[in-house]
Amino acid sequence: MCITCGCEPHHHDHHHHDHDHHHDSSAGGRIAIETDILSKNNRLAGGNRRLFADKGIFALNLVSSPGSGKTTILERTLRDLGSQMRTAVIEGDQQTDNDAQRIAATGVAVKQINTGAGCHLDAHMVGHALEELPVDDLDILFIENVGNLVCPAAFALGEAHKVAVLSVTEGEDKPLKYPQMFHAASVMLLNKIDLLPYLDFDVEKCLEMARRVSPGIRIFQLSARTGEGMADWYEWLKQKK
Repeated sequence: MCITCGCEPHHHDHHHHDHDHHHDSSAGGRIAIETDILSKNNRLAGGNRRLFADKGIFALNLVSSPGSGKTTILERTLRDLGSQMRTAVIEGDQQTDNDAQRIAATGVAVKQINTGAGCHLDAHMVGHALEELPVDDLDILFIENVGNLVCPAAFALGEAHKVAVLSVTEGEDKPLKYPQMFHAASVMLLNKIDLLPYLDFDVEKCLEMARRVSPGIRIFQLSARTGEGMADWYEWLKQKK
């Protein structure tokens, strides 16, 4: 059960161990289930983190609302940096593999995870996906999470950073509407800045709100469509790898 919205991803065994508690509808029972799910996830995330450290892999967890442009950012990043660093992608989606096909077209290794009813990736899913990726030959792993600014905030995957993608078409108050996610993110990509002339979007107010919930957050303003601002993002990735 997702502790945030109650969804029940049905095909991963880490959700099956607590069925004996489900009959307890008291708040105490729910808290016990939530604590159990999160503690198990955190143990598995720790295992992923150790693997990334052992292999020298810089892992990023990309989170956003649907339609923010994170797949387009990823496509352009992979194409532009393909000759400079070894990359792979774990692609999370509820049903389709459309985004994974777009990523595969860049020539980069990609592993699709369909979550079904689940609204987020978890460390167990990521651990299994890693078994099918070339972890001995990777500099950076991009994990594109399910489009959702609520549930993925609670589930660590072993990543070095959560990277929140926010497009200027969404409204500058998103960081305050979804404070848990933006608080958990240490990097924010403000995408689609090429559309700013056509929108009533207050960039400074957005940046201020993001820094209010996550002091020290690193913010890159860019357009995956035109390429504006992407160089600074690339420079950051190169330094980290």
